[in-house]
Amino acid sequence: MTTCVFVQLRCRPGTTYEVAERIALQEVHSELYSTSGEYDLLLKLYIPEAQDVGKFINEELLHIEGIERSLTTLTFKAF
Repeated sequence: MTTCVFVQLRCRPGTTYEVAERIALQEVHSELYSTSGEYDLLLKLYIPEAQDVGKFINEELLHIEGIERSLTTLTFKAF
């Protein structure tokens, strides 16, 4: 079983497309969108149940150059 999470990323100005390309190459996401507003990118991830969500995000995403901030939303049930 997996945990579905949404991660919003704020990128340094001018780096959004570079960050998105690096994320896409890692193939850790289900969906990846550019967005308007406070954050620049929105990812949908499925994290294996046995894996720590925070550790997974830190190790797989937040090391990418150009990311300034993240906001993670955990999900519980789909309707």
